[in-house]
Amino acid sequence: MKKKNIFKLLFLAFLIVASVLIIRQQRTTPYQHNEGFIFGTTYSITYQYDKDLQKEIEDEMHEVDASLSPFNKQSIITAVNDNKPVKLNEKFTEVFNLAEKVSKETDGAFDITVAPLVNEWGFGFKKGVAPTKHVIDSLRQIIGYEKVALVNGRIVKKDPRINLDCSGIAKGFGSDCVANLLRKHGIENFMVEIGGEIVTSGINPDRVPWKIGVTKPVDDPTQQNGELQTVLNVTDKAMATSGNYRNFYYKGGKKYAHTIDPKTGYPVQHNILSSTVLADNCATADAYATAFMVLGLDKAKAVLARHPELMVYFIYSDQHGKNAVWYSPSMRKAIAK
Repeated sequence: MKKKNIFKLLFLAFLIVASVLIIRQQRTTPYQHNEGFIFGTTYSITYQYDKDLQKEIEDEMHEVDASLSPFNKQSIITAVNDNKPVKLNEKFTEVFNLAEKVSKETDGAFDITVAPLVNEWGFGFKKGVAPTKHVIDSLRQIIGYEKVALVNGRIVKKDPRINLDCSGIAKGFGSDCVANLLRKHGIENFMVEIGGEIVTSGINPDRVPWKIGVTKPVDDPTQQNGELQTVLNVTDKAMATSGNYRNFYYKGGKKYAHTIDPKTGYPVQHNILSSTVLADNCATADAYATAFMVLGLDKAKAVLARHPELMVYFIYSDQHGKNAVWYSPSMRKAIAK
């Protein structure tokens, strides 16, 4: 009995010493911060590690760019769009399959074949002609996620004019890729942000959970406004926000926003101004945030009823034209007091 008690005491002492050493190491290991420009936007990454990993991080992001950027003339997606033979890599395949899944779940509100329409309206990687009704109706005939498939390691199109645009999912996927890189290094405390799409883990340099602000949807193409609507506690989650208040233009006194409805062919005019989604990975959050902008509040709620794992925070225009807020019940616990 005495030997058993001695063993228990020794084991307890070992646990205490190990815990003290781990806590001490966590407190003394510095936080690194890297920032720069990628995917046509900025990135900001903070992580607790004893080495600067910026080169590895940028190499990872460039791999995503080489897979999914239609602005990169040497990328896989550019070759697919140009109907050239190309070997698809794991990153392209993963994003394509996830995009198809979200398309089905949202009845095509999210659709990476919308590229010709996005280009036509002046928000894409090619310059279109004047977006007349005739042109829009013609392009709508080749739009549709069900018109493209992944078969035996290659993309098969029902029409060679079909182009893919992963801008509604690529930044979120890029954030996931960087987060996975950090995890491979054993890093537990980090925040990855690429163009507003975020993945967090553990605690921040102040040793508290990460807090992320949701910006008020005020027309601000310069992105300098920054006034916050609310602050969310986002730890061990991914967060993506989509809104038409940053990427838009006015022509003939009318506002044209960058989110295009694949079914109508026109920029969305629904009541959601800002769509924030929390999910287990950022690519999923990114895709659904885009889809909800297309669907509008009522149809978005219908999708959420089938996907309780998604946490959302919507800022929308009510019947009186004033900004209002709706969030899923699961989001309540994430709203900072």
